[in-house]
Formats: sequence, structure tokens, C-alpha cells
Amino acid sequence: MATLKHISSKNSDYSAIEAYLIYQHDAFTGKQLLDEQGKPKLRESYILDTFECGDFSFATACLLANRKYGKNNHPEDIKSHQYIISFDPRDAADNGLTMEKAQALGLKFCSGNFPGHPAIVCTHPDGHNHSGNIHVHIVIGSIRTREVERKPFMQKPRDWREGMKHSSTAQTMRHLRVEVMELCEGAGLYQIDLLNGSKERVSEAEYWARRRGQQKLNLANAALTAAGQPPQQKKFETVKDTLRKQISSVLYRTVSLEDFSDRLMQQYGIAVKESRGQLSYLPSGRTKFIRAKHLGDKFDKAAVLVTLQANTERKPKVQFKQDAIGKLIDIQSRLTEGKGIGYKRWITKHNLKVIAQTVKLLQEKGLTDEDALNQRIA
Repeated sequence: MATLKHISSKNSDYSAIEAYLIYQHDAFTGKQLLDEQGKPKLRESYILDTFECGDFSFATACLLANRKYGKNNHPEDIKSHQYIISFDPRDAADNGLTMEKAQALGLKFCSGNFPGHPAIVCTHPDGHNHSGNIHVHIVIGSIRTREVERKPFMQKPRDWREGMKHSSTAQTMRHLRVEVMELCEGAGLYQIDLLNGSKERVSEAEYWARRRGQQKLNLANAALTAAGQPPQQKKFETVKDTLRKQISSVLYRTVSLEDFSDRLMQQYGIAVKESRGQLSYLPSGRTKFIRAKHLGDKFDKAAVLVTLQANTERKPKVQFKQDAIGKLIDIQSRLTEGKGIGYKRWITKHNLKVIAQTVKLLQEKGLTDEDALNQRIA
């Protein structure tokens, strides 16, 4: 099954991109590995070609484009885009995939989808997980250096005009995933549906955070074991890993979006926000919400509603009647305990519900008159 990954870069040192592709690097620090003479160690195997660079190197072609069109002068500008096509490890043995064949497929993919952009196409025989998956790096300079023929997938002028910058939008990624699927089908390689998303989505940054965290945890556990102490935790979890587990534990025990949101806050201090039909989650201790799409498709609004509906149909309906006056929560005292802004939002909502339920109960009992209420209390 071939997969497609996109990484944008703000690094203005274009030569560093080529250096990463041809030299060995430490998987965790990203630093180049040196030989006995202190020189960078070449990768054991790779195939590299440039595309649309003319007589120049990739780095020079990109710098000339930046100067010609007066762009990419700000540190926050995206200087390049990298697309990685990773093929199924079984393709080599079952379908005759070689590095040369993968490189040819990468060049075809690059020319068809990124015409006019200076590019590097580089194939490696294996990845960091050492599963034996041949993969192709396609790195393009962000600026198109010539106008190209408009193709059906090109929707805006930036997609074909000279001097415009490439933008990796959701629509662009959908088109490229279809292209990868068709590329593999035409080459007789294993492939899965890339359009239906992933129940749990792990970004490049989270992948490396997991690996670095696991490495540190293993070292710490080794020290504990040597000291005769049993390790308390063997598997490292990122903030998103923990968030996924906490959301899932609540999701399958609730029957409404309101109930789902309230329980997340009560049990784990996680605030839920809806904006433009999309859900975002704010774990305790953070100030920035994490959008559902960065966690996986099972956590977005549509999937959550489907699960809640299934829970409703599975559980018997229970009639609940408020027959007691609820208690308000002191917001200030809770905030001094270190609760986050999400908890403050939930307390405010909770107190409004309690007030409304109390007023309704007093109306039902005919106790809205102060004298009548004092008499009843006496």
C-alpha cells in the first residue's frame, strides 16, 4: 500500500535538503553522521535526479527564482514542499518493484503534478522503521518558474501561472492521493484507498516526538532496572496519544454531543469547541485547541455523531427529572487550583444550567414568591 505524506519547509538553506537526501543523518537529532576523517557519510544507496533546474543545482535554481520574482524573503515564507511516496514493503518481492522503477514512477508523478517547479526526485531503499519500504522524496521549490498548460485539476491561477507559489490545500492533497492510487494501479503495485482518511492520524512531528520520547523512556527504564527498581511506564505517549484515549473512553459511554462534552470536562478537564462544523479539543494545561483532523477521522463531528447515535440505539432511554436544587460552582476558587480556560468555560455553562433548572423547579412547586419560599423553608 503506497502512502503519500506532505511536509512544507521554511528553511532558506536549499542545499540542506539535498544533503539530507544523500548523506546519513541521526534519526533523532537530524545531524549528519561523520566518518573517521570527519567527512559526511553518504547513504548506502540512493538514486537522485533534478527536474526543471536547467544547468543549475536545485539550490541555485530556487535562489534564482526567489530573486527573479521577489518572493520568499521573509523567515515565515514557505520555501519548499516535500512529498514522500512510500511503497508497500511487499512490492519488491511480490511485484518486482526496484529502486530504478520507483525513481521512474517518482519522476512521472513530479512532471505530471508539479510542472514549472525546480525539483529533486530521490529514491531510498528503506525508511526509519526498517520495514524495507522503498520510498521516493519529491522536493519542489515553492515558486513556479514558467507558465504551464492548465490541466483539469488546476483550479486557481497559482496552479499554472509563472511566478506563483505552490499551495498544498486539501483539494490539492485529494488530487495527489488519487494520482498515487492510479500510479500504483498502473504499475501493478499494492494500494489502499487513500481518500477515506485514517481513524487515527499521526503527523510527522508527532511520529518523531514518539520516537524521541520512547528512546528517553527506554534509557530511564534501563537505569531503574539496573538499580533494582521496576519501571512504571514502558510505552511513551504523546499529548495527542493521551487525548485520543481519553476522548475514546468517554465517546462510547455518552449519547449526546452535550453529554460527551460535559463528561470530557468533568473527567479529564478537556474542553470541546465547535467552529464551522468542526470539533477541536483543549486538554488541561494547554492554551491552544487541537483540531479533530490532527487526531484522526474518528474524532471529527460527523464520526462522533454517528457513534453517539449508535450509543443511543444500544442503550435504553432513561427519563430523568430534576427534583433538587443544584449547586453553583465558585469559578474563582476553582481557577486558583490551576484549572485551565476550558474548565472556566465549562463551569460557566454548568452554572447557567443549574440556575435554569432551579428556576424551573421553583416555578413547578409554586415557590417563586419570596414569602412563600421562606414559609416553606421554615
